[in-house]
Order: sequence, then structure tokens, then C-alpha cells
Amino acid sequence: MDGLLRQLVPQVLGVLVRRGADFAAAEDAVQDALIEALARWPELPAGHPDDPRAWLVTVAWRKLLDAHRSESARRRRELRELEQPVPGPTEQADDTLLLLFLCCHPSLSPASAVALTLRAVGGLTTRQIADAYLVPEATMAQRISRAKRTVSGQRLDQPGDLGAVLKVLYLIFNEGYSGDVDLAAEAIRLTRQLAAGTDEPEVAGLLALMLIHHARHGSRFAPDGSLVPLAEQDRTCWDTVAIAEGVTILQHALARDRLGEYQAQAAIAALHADARTAEETDWPQVLEWYDELLRITDSPVVALNRAVALGEVDGPLAGLRTVERLPADLPRRDAVLAHLHERAGNLAEAQRLYAAAARAARNAAERDHLTRQAARLHTRVT
Repeated sequence: MDGLLRQLVPQVLGVLVRRGADFAAAEDAVQDALIEALARWPELPAGHPDDPRAWLVTVAWRKLLDAHRSESARRRRELRELEQPVPGPTEQADDTLLLLFLCCHPSLSPASAVALTLRAVGGLTTRQIADAYLVPEATMAQRISRAKRTVSGQRLDQPGDLGAVLKVLYLIFNEGYSGDVDLAAEAIRLTRQLAAGTDEPEVAGLLALMLIHHARHGSRFAPDGSLVPLAEQDRTCWDTVAIAEGVTILQHALARDRLGEYQAQAAIAALHADARTAEETDWPQVLEWYDELLRITDSPVVALNRAVALGEVDGPLAGLRTVERLPADLPRRDAVLAHLHERAGNLAEAQRLYAAAARAARNAAERDHLTRQAARLHTRVT
């Protein structure tokens, strides 16, 4: 029953918000309805009503009206305008995607949108989200409360910002596994829902990118927890079924001839996944896709990654010339410079840059990996 309720909660919450209910009040009403469901459903022959979603909507709406009636006379006057809508064809629609767009509203900061999405659409508890992002539960509760207040005045009757939703889902995916929640898997689940409800090729591109990247997650870390670079990963451990699904989804998206950022990223990931060994990587095609991606985004981060591909195609000196033109404070710039200097035979400079990159690393796994690289070259230089 827990799985069914988790699936239904965002749908029911979406119905109440679409009807005009305040977001926070609607969520309280849904939680009250869940408590009643847990108490009453086990007594039913099938373990749940014939139409669980309709049951929850009815009970949650009643809870919401009861809460309104208990407030001031002003609220009672407002309640007369908040009449029960007549059920129609749209009442049977899945409002999960509308709710997803609301949770990713452009007025929210990325951190707030991520937290609200995981809470309202993903069905995670505040504690689970706090553990995943390594913050106190009280801090996360405040963040979610502020996000609810921000979107309370927004209605679900306008088209949402698809770009904002995709960015939020990608942010969730990139957190990977943390706490007791696999955020990458959760992001894939939510993106599947979005892909099923829209015909936009960029949604399919993001889903393909997630599937291909997630297929490698089991080989990214050694048994001792150390980071394993892509070139050194055991490719026999990759999930070939997920890769095949991702490639198929990507091919259908590319056939629409409406190229976007996530499709280009997925194409690069697919080329890496297609190579049986790192040495067999089709670097000229990877470079071509980075050219497309750079044309779309004009991002210095993309330019930095492109420099690695350029170094594989035209040699490390060509890559170095590109990186040296990029901003000095660009994340991972020193790590890429170190890699290219090592390939060019400049071991002392590579060792210095690996050490500098380790000091600026964003997480412990990356820091330890770069520190080991610097130590490895230190023994060769001395």
C-alpha cells in the first residue's frame, strides 16, 4: 500500500492545487487523508477502495473544507466562493506533471525547487531530503516551508517553464546516491513521468542522458570508496540494458531534428558507452558533438570538456591552448590542465596542477583522487 500511496499523493495534491487551494493547506489536507487511508483501507476486502485516487481526492477536499470552516468569519466568506468543482474529464487527468511545473517555478531558487519537488512530487520525507543534502532536518523544513509560501499564489492553469523543470531534475540526478535515497534513480523516475506526458525531444534527451550515465554508477567507485575515472572503469559492469534503452530514446529524439543541450550531452555519453575500451572511443565524433553543445550553450564548462576531446584528437598542446584561454577560476580547470600537461610530458607542472586541483575539489572523493594523481607523479618527478 505504501507504493500506491506514494504514487497517488502528488496526483491528489495536484488536483487540490489546481482547484485553487493554497499549496501548504492542500498538502496538510492530503496528509490528513493519508492518515485516514492507513486506518480504513486495511479493513476493505481489496485493501483499498475501487478508485483509491478518487477516494483520496474526496477525503482530502473534505479535510481542506473542514480546515477552512474552522477559521475566521472572513475565511468562511471566502469558503462560499470555494465550492466543490463539478467532476469532469479533466478530473481524471494526472496532475502530477502540473504539480512538477509548480514545484520548479522560476521564482524559486534551484535549491528550493529541488527540495519542494522531492517533497511534493517525489514523496520523500523532509528527513530523507535533509540527509541526502547533508543539512539539518530543521534547515530543510524551513527551506521547504519558504518554497511553499512562494508558490502559494501561483495557479496551475498556465503552461509551466519546461527548461526550469529539466534543470531541477538534472540537479537532483547529479546528487547521485546520498543518505538512504538514490536521488539519481528518483530523478530518472520523475523524468520518465515527464517524458510520458510531453512530446518535447529535450525531455527525451535528458532521460537518455540519465539512463546512460546511471548505467555506469556501479563502476565509478572502487571497493575502498575511491573514485575510478571513466577511462579506468570496468566496462563489463556497466548496465547494457539501461544503455540500450537510453540510446534508443536518444535516437528517436534526434530524429525530430530539434537539437538541444541534453540531447547533445546524451550523444556524447552514448559514444563513450559504445566504446568497448577507452582506447576505442570515437574522439572525433565526441569533439563534433562538443562543438554542437558549445554552439547551443556557449558555456565555459562545455569549452573545458571540449578541450579534453580536442587534446585526444589534435594532441595535448591543442587542448592546453584552449584551456589557457578559459577563466582561471573555472571549476576543474586545473585538473584538466594537469591531465593535458601529463599527456604532453610536462610531469612537474602536471604534478603541481593536480595538487592545486585537489585543494579546490568539491568533494572528498574527487579530492582524494586528485591527491593520488599528484602523489603518483611526484614519485616520477623526484
